[in-house]
Amino acid sequence: MPEITRDQVAHLARLAHIQMSDEELATVSGELEQILGHVSAVQAAAGADVPPTSHPIAMSNVFREDVPAGMLTQEQAVDQAPDAQDGQFKVPAILDGE
Repeated sequence: MPEITRDQVAHLARLAHIQMSDEELATVSGELEQILGHVSAVQAAAGADVPPTSHPIAMSNVFREDVPAGMLTQEQAVDQAPDAQDGQFKVPAILDGE
């Protein structure tokens, strides 16, 4: 595996408009080297017979028919409202104008 150099990290930092000190560049280059080592280990563990996945457990959506049931009447809906007018909830105005 190729080594990540300080100059490569400095170049990436310039492209991303990130200011980094010499100490930060050295630290990040070492951290990136470790990350690439871990990625290589994972790539080596996954063989051709292992399909790529986004989650370790197979997932599927469970859909149900959308059937309305147990609806409130308009009177029941506004019955416990702190303020109602003409069968509608009445709330304080938050916008000026119309």
